[in-house]
Amino acid sequence: MTSSLILKAETRKKEGKKTDAPLGTIPGVLYGRGIKNVLLWFSRREFNRIREEAGESTIFKIQLPDGDERNVLIKEIQRDILNGKPTHVDFYQVRMDEKIEANVELDFVGESQAVKDLGGILIKNIDEIEVKCLPGDLPSKIEIDISRIKKFDDYIYVKDLPVSDKVEVLADPENVVAMVSEPRSEEELAELETEVKEDVTKVEGVVKPEKPEEAGETSDGEKVKEKKEPARNDSRSDAGGEKEK
Repeated sequence: MTSSLILKAETRKKEGKKTDAPLGTIPGVLYGRGIKNVLLWFSRREFNRIREEAGESTIFKIQLPDGDERNVLIKEIQRDILNGKPTHVDFYQVRMDEKIEANVELDFVGESQAVKDLGGILIKNIDEIEVKCLPGDLPSKIEIDISRIKKFDDYIYVKDLPVSDKVEVLADPENVVAMVSEPRSEEELAELETEVKEDVTKVEGVVKPEKPEEAGETSDGEKVKEKKEPARNDSRSDAGGEKEK
């Protein structure tokens, strides 16, 4: 989809994290096939406004300082890890006569009877999908009516997505986009909450400590019979004693 929105931008000289972009602006880069990269900065407020109106899969224009307008698509947004605000934006300049590949947002609308009446849980397996088409045919979003999911065995597949025949979906048509799962029973919930105590002796490599052996016992716990010394014959004559008469 092509928008009439225009984002005015200024050029900059520095690359990397330390840029010459003024406060309240965002640095970015404009690139495309067969063109030289252009380093930019632009108003944060205007960029946020255009992104909210157009989304990230809508073509709009960037106006350079010399008045030249370029058809662009937001290719990547880098964000601050703490506040999530954009810190850098990549714009891809498109040619209206060449097909492009882009991710399009999936917009789930309607109400599923399996959720409303049967208490099921809606599961969205994907929230965007990659497509290929001419820039003018690129949809800003794809609406998916989940009211068609009436039972737990109803599914919405990629092949069910309502797209124009001018748009090629670059995903397996048999992939499930959305479904409704059955609610868990009280027994299942109770089982999930039950703490499982695992016997560490069943874990490979863990040896159960043996009971120390007591004196007079073997490792099997059997009593050991004491060996008695044979009785000494005290009547035996000492060497050098007198002979009996």
